[in-house]
Amino acid sequence: MTVGVLAAMDDGVAQQPTIPQIRFKAETPLVLPPDLHFGETAGVGVNSQGHVFVFSRGNSASGPAFGATASQLLEFEGKGKFVREIGKNLAAWSYAHSVRIDKDDNIWAVDKGSNVVVKFNPAGRVIAIYGRRDEPTHGPHPSPQVGPAPVHRDGIFDQPTDIAWNSAGDAFITDGYVNARVAKLNKDGAWVKSWGERGTGPGQFYTPHAVAVDARDNVYIGDRGNARVQVFNSNGEFLRQFTVDALWLELAPGTPNANPIFWTPPQRRRDDPTVPKAYPRDMPMNLTRFPGAPDAMCIPPGPDQVLFVADVNPSRIYKVSLEGKILGVLGEPGEKLGQFLAMHGLACPSANTLWVADMLNWRVQKLTLDGGLRTTSQDD
Repeated sequence: MTVGVLAAMDDGVAQQPTIPQIRFKAETPLVLPPDLHFGETAGVGVNSQGHVFVFSRGNSASGPAFGATASQLLEFEGKGKFVREIGKNLAAWSYAHSVRIDKDDNIWAVDKGSNVVVKFNPAGRVIAIYGRRDEPTHGPHPSPQVGPAPVHRDGIFDQPTDIAWNSAGDAFITDGYVNARVAKLNKDGAWVKSWGERGTGPGQFYTPHAVAVDARDNVYIGDRGNARVQVFNSNGEFLRQFTVDALWLELAPGTPNANPIFWTPPQRRRDDPTVPKAYPRDMPMNLTRFPGAPDAMCIPPGPDQVLFVADVNPSRIYKVSLEGKILGVLGEPGEKLGQFLAMHGLACPSANTLWVADMLNWRVQKLTLDGGLRTTSQDD
């Protein structure tokens, strides 16, 4: 099984160098009470004590068939013992998207459905609310990602996706499916600014879906719909961009494919000369299912930082330098241990430990990387 990237040769002909496959061990240590179940696992975070937080699209059976609430925030000890549910019956819950833990162990939940970001203290009590959900009289009305660009309003989100912080405590929120921008709040929660709009140019986005901040306070935005990562400083000034140009795995005969919802041929890049000329050049091409399109990201602590990027399709994790070079790859589509279906959240408390929200398998996997070159999901 080999993995390749496209690299232009001097004569313009593409070649396919091999990417090392990272050896890892996978396990599912989180233990739920008998009467509790995961739904789609949208987000995962880890605090300084090693406790694991899962934002699940569960508890939906308690709502109506249409527009049911699908958000449940659960805490576990690092070895997997269930601790508690946080925010049960919270008014902000609608459709779970991301959970992150800040340096003070405050718990932040980003709810795409309610357009609200909730800050809990370590005890699990609400201490701040950002954004505001629609009035119940408005009824459910998914906002379009096409058509006229939305009017951005300070302090108001439209399907936000993720959050990260710099060393000063400023928060960066990707906002998100509709607004196509990044919002910056200061350490006290005051709105500072936002940047970005829908499009394909530098500083423009099509579904900014993930965010991570490095030790130099540079902000990495997973611009999923454009299948690229954009990098900014903490003031929102564009620095650079790169793509994780991974090709398909060469599947061995009999290898099970991923869920057919996602296992589809990648869409062509917008600058592909084979794209029909009639295609509107000012409209983004949704590359969400393109291999390497960033669905989830994290940067582990430490002096020699790297970026881990997970894609929806075909559901792999790429270890990437902060400049965008692919250093290794792990995972494959499927339902077995060490296989994934649409990874939606990543947490990396160390360079060799990854917690993965394996969304369509309705579970969370813990991966321990040992630096080898052959992918495995169990001890040899």
